Amino acid sequence: MTNFILAITLMSIAMPIYVYLGYPVLLILLNKLIRPRNTLQEDMTPQVAMFVSCYNEEDVIETKIKDCLALDYPSDKIEFIFISDGSEDRTDEIIRRYQEQGIQLVRQEGRLGKTSGLNLGMQETTAEIVVFSDANAMYDSQAIRLLVRNFKDEQVGYVVGAALYTDGNDNAAAGSENAYWEYEMAIKKMETKLHSVVGGDGAIYAIRRKLYITLEREDINDFVNPLQIIDQGYRGVFEPEAKCFEETAGDFEKEGNRKERIVNRSFRGLMKVKSVMNPFKTGFFSLEVISHKLLRWLIPAFLMLAATGSIALSLLGLEMFHYITIIGISFLWLALAGYFQSKKNSETSSTILYIPYYFMLVNIRSLLGIISALRGNIQVTWNSPRAKQNQGSLSISSKIFSCIFLALSSGVMIITIEKIIA
Repeated sequence: MTNFILAITLMSIAMPIYVYLGYPVLLILLNKLIRPRNTLQEDMTPQVAMFVSCYNEEDVIETKIKDCLALDYPSDKIEFIFISDGSEDRTDEIIRRYQEQGIQLVRQEGRLGKTSGLNLGMQETTAEIVVFSDANAMYDSQAIRLLVRNFKDEQVGYVVGAALYTDGNDNAAAGSENAYWEYEMAIKKMETKLHSVVGGDGAIYAIRRKLYITLEREDINDFVNPLQIIDQGYRGVFEPEAKCFEETAGDFEKEGNRKERIVNRSFRGLMKVKSVMNPFKTGFFSLEVISHKLLRWLIPAFLMLAATGSIALSLLGLEMFHYITIIGISFLWLALAGYFQSKKNSETSSTILYIPYYFMLVNIRSLLGIISALRGNIQVTWNSPRAKQNQGSLSISSKIFSCIFLALSSGVMIITIEKIIA
């Protein structure tokens, strides 16, 4: 029995290490051993339609419109289609002011979700290339040219740009998300060389319109749509020079909500197009999507198994797991301290607190997203992360849970230290 627990525990400890460290190292090695897949590029100007999804964006919509009109791309080769998901503020009114300048409004009545709106927008254009954007994503003037140059390569079906954060140093939550995103972009570059970048980015990515398959309203378009394109035999590439700029959600709770929504819909999406995980069909892309997405979403389950197994093995007298248990509990204490600190003033949170808290937050929210998806509960609509929310103080349930956790973990810590001393 002990050997079985040991095997499960070691595997559960190894899996997060592989996902966050081993997978990037594996990409580096594969890119050195295997000839990289270069992408044929050429400066060209095909007909482009830019879709801007919006819901109650009156605070930023005019800035976005002006940003679109300032793009360095022939005006007769690009159309701007703003898709309003039943906005209830002045968003639609502001868009209509610019109709004479080529800004089109497609209004979707009722809150049907972003994906339904994109299906509607596809009926309004015959452009060869469609670029997807959000209302708060401001593009570099050359971004469209840099995206479309990659479609010279007939094997390229979608191109993902680099969404950069403008407030990465403003507070702890933004700093955590910004650091994580820089790590993600490094992986995207290596994935492109090996096969394809995994997934798109709702703020800036482009596709060949002919490859668009009408999506269900529950689908998350910037993940399911690229998977469908891979399934059709095309590649997806990351174009780091095509840049847009946006703000992070701004605090830990909003980032957590966003993470849960994305994983909730993405997990369902991967199960819908699970053929992309077949190595005999998609080659190295199967390794990428399993390592980068599926295993990362499942990390919370591995962490729980690792924690349970480590405590059990420590109590059974295996010395190595005394230290693993102490390290694990200490990490959780730091995460809990980061949680309390974020409720007081996230701008002054120290790195040693907010990184453990951010790590635990996104993993717990990932688990909740998967559980919700397995239950058939899919988050179709969304609210802008910039919408104001009441932070409030710690709830009574949070305080009770924290006290119970501290009591139990302290007990385990004391027993473990006694075993080390004994």
